[in-house]
Amino acid sequence: MRYVAGFFRFWWDFIVGDDWRIAAGVVLVLVIGGLLVADGDLSHALVAALTGLGLMVVAMASIVSAALRARR
Repeated sequence: MRYVAGFFRFWWDFIVGDDWRIAAGVVLVLVIGGLLVADGDLSHALVAALTGLGLMVVAMASIVSAALRARR
């Protein structure tokens, strides 16, 4: 049982890491991208570009948030 708990603890640390908000933002962006692809009205290239842009926004928000917290 200890190995199973260690396995899940590893994946939790790998996916969530230090900040759960980053993981939640990435999941949200990917879900929205998946819904846009499933809708079929937009081209796949546009959805890929929007998803990439969304991931960059999540990363930049995380960097800015960490910098603001470090200033306090």
